[in-house]
Amino acid sequence: MTTPSPLTTVTDSNSEFPEVEFGRSGDGYLVARVGDTAFAMLPGRDARHYLATSWRINRPMAEWKRSDFYGHSGELADEAAFRTKVVENAEHQREKFALGRRDAGCNANTPWGPSQGVTVYAEGVVCHSAAGHGGFHLSAERNRKVNPVLRARGGWYEEDEAWAIVAITFPHLFTGYERRCAERTKDSWPDAWEAIFGIVLEPGESREKDRCAFEKEHADNWIVVSAIMSNQQPGFVEVVATPGGRRGAGTEERRFLVPSDEYRIGRFGFVVDETRHLVYSGPSSFIGWQGRKSP
Repeated sequence: MTTPSPLTTVTDSNSEFPEVEFGRSGDGYLVARVGDTAFAMLPGRDARHYLATSWRINRPMAEWKRSDFYGHSGELADEAAFRTKVVENAEHQREKFALGRRDAGCNANTPWGPSQGVTVYAEGVVCHSAAGHGGFHLSAERNRKVNPVLRARGGWYEEDEAWAIVAITFPHLFTGYERRCAERTKDSWPDAWEAIFGIVLEPGESREKDRCAFEKEHADNWIVVSAIMSNQQPGFVEVVATPGGRRGAGTEERRFLVPSDEYRIGRFGFVVDETRHLVYSGPSSFIGWQGRKSP
């Protein structure tokens, strides 16, 4: 299978909605259009790129500018990744159109304030938009179908994470892209995910499960909570660590020196090796520790 060139229009022979167009903007960036949605591959920090989005740019793509784009939808590895994201969005829009969702006015109150409108996914499954937030509301009958481990009283499921509970429960009402996004909830609710699907998530499949395992394994280790390059000990990082990385009033703190070429934070924090990283009680580069000594 060949990759479309940057200046290709990709169409689906089975559907005229929506067409996918790739091109170059007036300032040379790779851009695309899927229906009313516009995309661009824009440069970010450290020679990286990200997926930028906009809505209804009513000019030819050759006249688009970087200033037309305002949405940030994640980093991109290369141009192939950009094209993949655009085609994925087109498929999502096609599936969403086929599902027949409809918008309607609404004056209901929600946990996030007065509803400004709803999208009806099916009878008893509606998504509310409010001024600052939003989410799904399920009828009592629909809510009874949600697994008790994840069921919310009242049937309200906010849009940041809890929406995925609705998608997991009623997958036929969601697009393939939405279902894949919903599957990422294993990061947030690994115990519920394992109970519902009868599986065991392996290391690397759930950040939350991995975090809990890390905290259990290192509950008695010194974990760094603050770090600064040492002005007094060149080549070392001065760190403040607490047992298990805990914070709060009354928590014991100690300072250590870690060789700067060894200091890598990792996913959940840096674990001090007491056999190699000795307690440091000398002059501190931390303003809050100046004049204090380690125990």
